[in-house]
Amino acid sequence: MPIADADTPFQSLSSDDRRAALEVAATHIGRSAYLLEKDLWVVYTLRALVESPFGKALTFKGGTSLSKAYHAIRRFSEDLDITYDIQSIAPDLVAGHGEDALPPTHSQAKRWTQEIRKRLAEWAKSDALTTIKTNLSESGLSAQLHADGYRIFVNYKPLFPNHGLVKPRVMVEFGARSTGEPREKHLIVCDAASHLPGVAFPSTRTFVMLAERTFWEKATAMHVFCRQQRSQWERLSRHWYDLVRLDEAGFAERSLADRALARSVARHKSMFYRENDAAGSRIDYEAAVSGDLQLVPHSPAYEALADDYDRMRSDGMLPDDEEQFEALMERCADIQERANRSNDIESGPTQ
Repeated sequence: MPIADADTPFQSLSSDDRRAALEVAATHIGRSAYLLEKDLWVVYTLRALVESPFGKALTFKGGTSLSKAYHAIRRFSEDLDITYDIQSIAPDLVAGHGEDALPPTHSQAKRWTQEIRKRLAEWAKSDALTTIKTNLSESGLSAQLHADGYRIFVNYKPLFPNHGLVKPRVMVEFGARSTGEPREKHLIVCDAASHLPGVAFPSTRTFVMLAERTFWEKATAMHVFCRQQRSQWERLSRHWYDLVRLDEAGFAERSLADRALARSVARHKSMFYRENDAAGSRIDYEAAVSGDLQLVPHSPAYEALADDYDRMRSDGMLPDDEEQFEALMERCADIQERANRSNDIESGPTQ
């Protein structure tokens, strides 16, 4: 392990010392060094965004937030999912439409979506891209950046030649059709930091979507996949894994008790994420959170999801001791049963 003075920035070490440092941390964590390197770039990129003039309007969400902020999941989540407050990007559209900032009709939702996507792509290509590039450069870091619609890709030169199927880049995907609420601030640090005293790793404090809302976001997305009976899955099994881990961490119980939050997610998706099932009928999100939630797909979607889960395990995205797919589905079936049974609980969060 390299010897460093206290508070020596990781990026100031030589390439050899950075490799050696991450390899030392990898032996303690039980995760490949190239994954720890990508985790570094995830935090570098997030820090660049949230410590900017528009940082207060951003909310960190999704699987990576469950890992980095809530420590609820152990799988490696490699990219960033960020909500840019709809009230900031489209104040003219949402004025007078309440705290949830929802359009009054489905036709208005389509118009909002088109306009927001246009503004978001322009903002990502100008403000967000420039901010990340400038911040990384000022931190002594070099990366190739480009924007593609409402996504930004940060391509870095990897320290390790073998990085498996995990690409040496961080994808930031922005959305702007919600406020990001409910949210709270969390400190985000690198996975390797606690195992390498004397080396200063990047960190940042940012707004994070509450895990309870993320639970319902994922559960309703899984419901859609099940009702559509998809036979092609690519890295979607992570949602089933995440839901079980949220249950273990106690978030599922609180989410199931918060019927007001469940209905809020359902209303939002009913406006902005209208989907049809395999028979062509409109999927009813309100029904899904009110006693008709499906989390376990039928064949052949079940087998396709199993294959996707096995690939995720073989790619090193999950710890070696995680359960087999069948056991995971049994636990999802239990969450499904509890969710549908708990519909008679009085609306509102637990105290």
